Amino acid sequence: MDIVKVFGNNLRKYRNELGLSQEAFAEKCGLHRTYISAIECYRRSIALENVQRIADALGIEAYKLFLEE
Repeated sequence: MDIVKVFGNNLRKYRNELGLSQEAFAEKCGLHRTYISAIECYRRSIALENVQRIADALGIEAYKLFLEE
């Protein structure tokens, strides 16, 4: 399991379900659009504080971002 890919895929999936662009989502969670893009493209690892910020902005529990489908 590649946790960076799992997280990036889940972030993209949940963000798209909300109908948010990367830019709109980044603004909602207080992060930069290029940071969100890098996560979704598997180029960035992510700090725990940002995992929680992303989960809160998505309205989900943080653990769901780490579940492999």
